[in-house]
Amino acid sequence: MEIIVLGTGCSSCKALYKSVEDAIKELNIEANLTKEEDLMKIMEYNVMRTPALVIDGNVVSSGVKLSVNQIKELLTK
Repeated sequence: MEIIVLGTGCSSCKALYKSVEDAIKELNIEANLTKEEDLMKIMEYNVMRTPALVIDGNVVSSGVKLSVNQIKELLTK
């Protein structure tokens, strides 16, 4: 599973990254988690608001700081 947190480094973006890390650990799944802060690369996903969450190439959330439980739900769909 490929997971990318899109954001320019704001506190909400950092919090989302940490929550995704926690969700991965709690679910005990194998995932490659990365953070993308380059604005030009973020725009390639057609995301206008950050933080955004991309799972396996699909933007599943934008402009919202998700809870660990919300992230776990997205990861198990």
